[in-house]
Amino acid sequence: TGPTTAGLRHDEKMTMNGEDINLHQSFEAPGKGDSIVNDSRPCKTSLVDTNSLNAQGEINPFQPRPPSLPRLSKSNKSGSVEKTVRSRRLRNSQESLSDQAETGGFALSGSTNLRSQDSNPVGPLPALEKTFVSATLRPVNRIDKDCLDYAVLHRENLGERLHRNLSDSRLLENMGSDSASVNSLRSNYSVLSPIRPQDVRNRSFLEGSVLGSGALLGAEELDRYFPDRRVGFYIATWNMQGEKGLPANLDDLLLPTDSEFAQDFYVIGVQEGCPDRKEWEIRLQETLGPYYVMLYAASHGVLYLTVFARRDLIWFCSEVEHATVTTRIISQIKTKGAVGITFTFFGTSFLFITSHFTSGDAKVYERILDYNKIVEALALPKGLPDTNPYRSTSSDVTTRFDQVFWFGDFNFRLSKDRVEVENVMNRTVGDDMSPLVEHDQLSKEMKEGSIFKGFQEAPIRFFPTYKFDIGCDIYDTTSKQRTPSYTDRILFRSRQADDIKVIKYTSCSSIKTSDHRPVIGVFLVKLRPGRDNIPLGAGQFDRGLYLEGIRRRITRELKRREAMKSQSSSTICTIS
Repeated sequence: TGPTTAGLRHDEKMTMNGEDINLHQSFEAPGKGDSIVNDSRPCKTSLVDTNSLNAQGEINPFQPRPPSLPRLSKSNKSGSVEKTVRSRRLRNSQESLSDQAETGGFALSGSTNLRSQDSNPVGPLPALEKTFVSATLRPVNRIDKDCLDYAVLHRENLGERLHRNLSDSRLLENMGSDSASVNSLRSNYSVLSPIRPQDVRNRSFLEGSVLGSGALLGAEELDRYFPDRRVGFYIATWNMQGEKGLPANLDDLLLPTDSEFAQDFYVIGVQEGCPDRKEWEIRLQETLGPYYVMLYAASHGVLYLTVFARRDLIWFCSEVEHATVTTRIISQIKTKGAVGITFTFFGTSFLFITSHFTSGDAKVYERILDYNKIVEALALPKGLPDTNPYRSTSSDVTTRFDQVFWFGDFNFRLSKDRVEVENVMNRTVGDDMSPLVEHDQLSKEMKEGSIFKGFQEAPIRFFPTYKFDIGCDIYDTTSKQRTPSYTDRILFRSRQADDIKVIKYTSCSSIKTSDHRPVIGVFLVKLRPGRDNIPLGAGQFDRGLYLEGIRRRITRELKRREAMKSQSSSTICTIS
């Protein structure tokens, strides 16, 4: 039999098979040829429990014992126990998969590495965080910086919902608060909010109009696309003088270099348009490129009105309606009059009117009559619901919409002879045009309230846009010697004060194919949430026009590259 050990303290050694072993160190169980005999004296700590012996008198290595004592187990069976412990910890502790677990070891979060594979954990496992995710999954689920407004907002104290950008407010109310799982789910759907099949089955189309929340055009969806609830509009008006030849490049008209960003909507009104209206629309599409689609286009004789929208915003536009009015005595002559287009975007209704009033320096009264006929006869809206019927009147179409833009060739002149006007222009310093504007017929009539009631105009800081000799910056040199005037204007009105903010109001002096200069305006317009009772346009746009415009754009780019390539490859030989 082996040596006898009795009365040992925890800091003492025992002798087994001729070797000194510290009680604080783990050791292997004795083999069949070895045994342990207890002394009759009481021990402070018993090394072997009689209940741990099997029928043959051997020590059972799998009998549980207090964790403060060394574990007695055979080396050939310790591997399976280690695997069990390790798998349990992988499930119940916060670990980093990029640490030692990939190389065979593992570490508990917030603690040091285990000293050996046979060591027992001391004390309870560390408490799990409420939100847990491994280090390698964090970069996978990291939301792109361009989509920070889609980040998960979780504030326990405020009790806010996990998702701010849900198309249905009840979407994830039954889902757990594990943001790691939410991030993993959202990463599979890009920036789109996940939708459960149950919500797709149960959702009513008219739910938004009844409950006021969860609407496709409601506040949550609006804030998702427009956090500040303002949309950008680019308005352009141009009297083309009926010229067949269009400018070689329309970039200066729609995409000026002094603008930092393109706008969400482009609305272009033309008076005395070119004979080929389809060609004009294709050229607009070619200029704006694949980011934009033609939402709608309407005409009244040679009056053209075209609306382009950003491709990803057409789903929030209602059906589009239009109407026309002629101000000629003979209705078949459609050179003077108006064409209007209306649609609702989210919960805000828009009306765009382009018009051409009676010409002539002294025909102010006739132009006022043109205005009165248009506001009374323009039959809009037709089927779209009025967003605020209590503020609408049947005698004025402009009162039936939230935001109204009216632009065109109004033909109002400066009430001074040409010599005096040119002298004022020569004395003008900078962009202060007030000495000219004080003689403007339209400004005078608006102050008196006889025309464009409730409309506003941004300060004019550009020279008169009429009348030029074609191809140059010289005002009329014909025998008529027409007085330079501000005939081309952009006006606006809103049901709510300060809903429309003017960003830019100027003329486009680089386009000289007409005796008029185009006038452009950039506006930020306040948006309000809508309800699902608004008939949506279902994303419709002119697909054929879009494809032709993009085809021309690609062809133009290929020709440009080919020209640059041939120019760079050509060589010039000189003989000295």
